[in-house]
Amino acid sequence: MTQSQTRQSPLLLRGSLVVLKRKCGKNTCRCTEGHLHETPALSYSVDGVTRIVSLPSGEVPTVRAGLARYRKALGELERTALAGIQVLSRRLEKERTERRRKR
Repeated sequence: MTQSQTRQSPLLLRGSLVVLKRKCGKNTCRCTEGHLHETPALSYSVDGVTRIVSLPSGEVPTVRAGLARYRKALGELERTALAGIQVLSRRLEKERTERRRKR
């Protein structure tokens, strides 16, 4: 997928939007008094390894929307799969009933 294709279609993102908090190490900075620096980030895992992508604050709405699209798509997939199980169960039950009648 090219970069222009990615920009045209809305992002679908898996993971969590988190806030990283840290001290910068400068002696005169406010973070030495407990006011830690905060950076928004996307946290996700691949093959059991957690990865983090730091985000500029302007990207937070885009990432939040991509995460929402993923949750929606996952919910739709789950509903479709459950409907498929119901169809299969009904068909199998119907076949069993027909076999019993033939005996």
